[in-house]
Amino acid sequence: MVKTIKNQNRELYQCEECGLKYESKEIAEKCQAWCNEHKSCNLDIIKNAVKDL
Repeated sequence: MVKTIKNQNRELYQCEECGLKYESKEIAEKCQAWCNEHKSCNLDIIKNAVKDL
């Protein structure tokens, strides 16, 4: 299950495997599933990550 984070008046979802954050819970869940299965990151998924401010 992805972690929900409140950040600068918005809600982000964090992959608990790699730590990347997303605005979409669905994409964060895809990231976490990929990380769990492959023990790596998928460039098509992580391009949607939100930069920490």
